[in-house]
Amino acid sequence: MSDKIYGRNAVLEAIKSGNRTINKIFISKTAHGSNIAEIIKLAKTNGILTNSVPPEKLDKFEEENTQGVVAEVSATEYVELETLIEQLKDKKDTLLLLLDSIEDPHNMGAIIRNAVAFGVDGVIIPKWRSATVNETVFRTSAGAIEHIKIARVTNTSQAILELKKHNFWVLGAENGNESIAEAKIPFPAVLIVGSEGFGIHQKIKEKCDLIITVPQKNLISSLNVSCASAIILYEIFKQRIQA
Repeated sequence: MSDKIYGRNAVLEAIKSGNRTINKIFISKTAHGSNIAEIIKLAKTNGILTNSVPPEKLDKFEEENTQGVVAEVSATEYVELETLIEQLKDKKDTLLLLLDSIEDPHNMGAIIRNAVAFGVDGVIIPKWRSATVNETVFRTSAGAIEHIKIARVTNTSQAILELKKHNFWVLGAENGNESIAEAKIPFPAVLIVGSEGFGIHQKIKEKCDLIITVPQKNLISSLNVSCASAIILYEIFKQRIQA
């Protein structure tokens, strides 16, 4: 089974990270520039086959912005939640991000990019009612996804209970509650963000120790989930570096 990564930055990050097995890279004969040269050089160094192909070969991915580069990679390798927890057990300010029913892969990719930018230690996604880490997610994250561990769980509620057993504080992001600017975040922590349509599921919300929100002037009903996650993660990031 194979997957694909589109775009120059995403492919570069995939090669640099070494987290995924890249089978081959297709490069359009009309693609030029320093980043193309870097891709070819890094691919050769890492023993990755590159194929120079006519541009029309990549045109079949018309819904994707390939930028003249497509990498064929192995299927996504998720980590077990227990493994992720074990790897972080000695870290005092651990922060995980749990995505509750984020079904739009563009939103997922943007959120994961935010997570990497603000130092989140791992992302948790459910197997059901959720986007998978697919080509669109890779592209939207612009390669950031290669720099963070992702756990995929069968039961979100059970995953939260498992985190609580390891002394994680469970934070829910929901409109109209305590402002993130005023909340003091305890660690280790897992932040849960929900879908734009329904927010966090009620059964999940009931397991939260703290519900936080982004203060607004109510000019609109709510922020896009990727925008809201960026603001919240930045506020938590400030508390972590101050600590």
